Amino acid sequence: MNKYIKYTISLIVILGIGTIFYNKVYIPKTTFEMMSPSVGNLKVNIKGIGNVGAKDIYSITAQTGGKILQINTDQGQWVKKGELLIVMDGVDLPQQLEVMRATLQRANYDIKAAINELTNLKAQSELLEITYKRYTKLKEQKFASQAEYDKAKTDFQSIQASVSTTKSRIESAKATRKIAQKNVEVIEAKIARLKVYAPINGYVIAKEAEVAQDVIPSVPILKIVDASTLWVEAKIDERISSKIKVGQSASIVLRSKENIIYPGFVKRIDAMSDAVTLQREVDIAFGSVPIPFFINEQAQVSIDIEVLKNVIKIPSKVVVQNGGKLGVWIAKENHAYFKAIKIIAQNDTEIAVKNLSVDTKILLLDKNKKPLKDGMKIHK
Repeated sequence: MNKYIKYTISLIVILGIGTIFYNKVYIPKTTFEMMSPSVGNLKVNIKGIGNVGAKDIYSITAQTGGKILQINTDQGQWVKKGELLIVMDGVDLPQQLEVMRATLQRANYDIKAAINELTNLKAQSELLEITYKRYTKLKEQKFASQAEYDKAKTDFQSIQASVSTTKSRIESAKATRKIAQKNVEVIEAKIARLKVYAPINGYVIAKEAEVAQDVIPSVPILKIVDASTLWVEAKIDERISSKIKVGQSASIVLRSKENIIYPGFVKRIDAMSDAVTLQREVDIAFGSVPIPFFINEQAQVSIDIEVLKNVIKIPSKVVVQNGGKLGVWIAKENHAYFKAIKIIAQNDTEIAVKNLSVDTKILLLDKNKKPLKDGMKIHK
């Protein structure tokens, strides 16, 4: 009797454990939440990876070679158009300018003095001409001697020579003044080129020289970006690039700021493709400039190419791969079946499909549930 009691108790325990396992483990493991496709609009986009760049990046160089005296900005700083950026060492140019200005001033003095002298000489010449003419008549009338006539004539001719010489001195001084003025202008232009000003309102992205460094005119000292021309130079596969048009809206995510989505739009589509990668460059301009920004930083872009209206759509997360096909697990009469889907289009979160209806019950997969198999019994 004791032996049968033991078997009975054991059987009851096993049945109890089985019941508990069935209700507490098996049923929860085979019970799935479900959802149905929805009808609505689907925004279709194309993704690409690129790097931050800009249409207008200015290389700031010295206009004349020499030593740098000042650099009034640094990378990561904003500058305003017309702001003094760089001052070069002019060596002896200021001294040369002083000498030329002194030469110019002396030429002006010489001209003024010669003009005053010419005025006096002309006055004397008029008097001596009158005397000469008078002695000419007196000599003809035998009232003046030959010596008196000759003296009057000589004095008149002498003063005329002095007038002519003074006029030549004035012209020479004017020529000297003209040369000095040109030299002053040349040196002033050279001194003006010693200072370099910001050509735009911009952001300094590079400082490639330091104070006291000797540079030549072709060597960049600073690089400045016109922030209004900032964009992402994205690479898009040729096969889908034909759907992209200038002006289409887009979004940008920078690698350093993955939680921020920057609005943008297609600014330019490169006319040439890369023969090696078979990709085309598409430039996506920022709607609002990120501060700070970093040229060449990697970024992901998403370009909105069209909106499909009133389509059947499902979340991307419910789509799985089974037997090499994409599809969803659906519930039919308490059994699970895999159904391959026909994709019309998709974006980051949703997929538009052809062969599902709004009445279809799609199983939401859960890694904590039992793996699904075709025909497997499930609970709702």
